[in-house]
Amino acid sequence: MIRLAIQAKGRLNEESMELLQEAGLPVEASKRKLVARCGSFPLEILYLRDDDIPQAVSMGVADVGIVGLNEIVERGFKVDKIHKLEFGNCRLSLAVPKSEEYSGLEYFQGKRIATSYPNILARFFKKSGIKAEIHQIAGSVEIAPSVGLADAIFDIVSSGGTLISNGLKEVTTVMESQAVVIATPNLTEEKRELLDQLIVRFEAVERSKGMKYLLMNLPENKVNDVASILPGMRSPTILPLAQEGWCSVHVVVSEKDLWTRLAGLKAIGAEGILVFSLEKMMP
Repeated sequence: MIRLAIQAKGRLNEESMELLQEAGLPVEASKRKLVARCGSFPLEILYLRDDDIPQAVSMGVADVGIVGLNEIVERGFKVDKIHKLEFGNCRLSLAVPKSEEYSGLEYFQGKRIATSYPNILARFFKKSGIKAEIHQIAGSVEIAPSVGLADAIFDIVSSGGTLISNGLKEVTTVMESQAVVIATPNLTEEKRELLDQLIVRFEAVERSKGMKYLLMNLPENKVNDVASILPGMRSPTILPLAQEGWCSVHVVVSEKDLWTRLAGLKAIGAEGILVFSLEKMMP
């Protein structure tokens, strides 16, 4: 059995649960339970606050965790970063009232900055030679300037909409963040094997994102032309058809290029083109 810590509620909880579901690891979602089990894999889910996950994994209370890179850097607990996930993308930025004129980092000299990430900000200011008052507050950091608690803020930014709605503007990005899989140091061999199986499943889900499976009938003398239309294609599946001179070609393509590629394939004589969604993609 391996224990995975995820955020108890919030965006990372939803995206982590979706990943588990797509990876064939369904877990009952419950706001009342601290621990839940997966019925199809030796996996136990531990629901925690996101800022508690690095410590829980470092101590071995949880074997692995899914948490934002920003929390790992801020908390400073010793964990192994195993795999970057393709969600939870955000950045930690400094923001000031939009009425203020900002000319550079010198603006923050002697200023009061409100944040939930004092350690990251303190290191950044020290490296930049800025001396400022850092005030740690929990939640609703963006309202600090409007109520007189601070001159500026340092907080997570995704779309920037929250800053705008609170009369702030983003001026400096300090770090980029995303969700990552972390593990406690010195996992047992048995748990390491289970972790490897989890990562294989996660990667299979990630590889399938934005990809489509194409099946088409094509004149045999046009097979080589497909490579010019699908330059990233490697070893497509080619099967002979009952009709002489024709074959069936199977290939995976990126969804963003789909319509352009389809037009090119039609131009060289492809017929009966079928487009399928791709659920999982193993290496």
